[in-house]
Amino acid sequence: MTPSPHTTSNDSSPSSMGKILTGIIFLIGIGGFIYFDLGQYLSLDSLKANRDLLLNYTEAHYAVAVAMFILIYILQTTFSLPGGAILTLTGGFLFGSLMGTLFVNIGATAGATMAFLAARYILRDWVERKFGDRLGPIQSGFAKNAFSYLMTLRLIPAFPFFLVNLVSGLTRVNLGTYVLATSIGIIPGSFVFAFAGRQLGSINSLSEIASPPVLLAFTLLGLLALMPVAYRKWTSKGQDSSKT
Repeated sequence: MTPSPHTTSNDSSPSSMGKILTGIIFLIGIGGFIYFDLGQYLSLDSLKANRDLLLNYTEAHYAVAVAMFILIYILQTTFSLPGGAILTLTGGFLFGSLMGTLFVNIGATAGATMAFLAARYILRDWVERKFGDRLGPIQSGFAKNAFSYLMTLRLIPAFPFFLVNLVSGLTRVNLGTYVLATSIGIIPGSFVFAFAGRQLGSINSLSEIASPPVLLAFTLLGLLALMPVAYRKWTSKGQDSSKT
């Protein structure tokens, strides 16, 4: 039996409404960030100027400060807003290198997961139009070994965090693999910035933290994560040649 046009319209309506609603939420989040000029508070100068106030509040209301920090990090990551590096510095400054890294990991992983789910189920058309020319190589890499490839993307600074979140949603990687690889892959970078946050007074620029040696170390870690893919490819070639 052929469905009537009326039935088809009703079936597609929830999906369309979901996309519209998500788009409105994203626009409100980004618009609010720009309208209230919240970017001025996510700067190194602002963090230094308010460090005593932030420290005093954290000492007096530790649990609330942790919850607020994680929530802000989730929102920043979900909406792909600027300020991730400053927030990570703040986490290390307020909570210490280890606990700061943990709280950053929770917030960043949760936010990245929300962006991933939005891209997969709601924003797919927009992401494909916006980043279609970059999807081919990334999707090919995920097809070979999703976990190792995603780990590499997280470790190498050349790949923007927000872009990996969105593009990953268009691949066939399952949610568990995505969450695990993201959570593990962001640990080195998070720790470097959280550790630097403990020496906030001596930092004058973010470039002092993301120095060439540090970036090179991340790149080497990323390449190391690709070793399982390279090994599998090499062994498969060896097996194929032995059959001939």
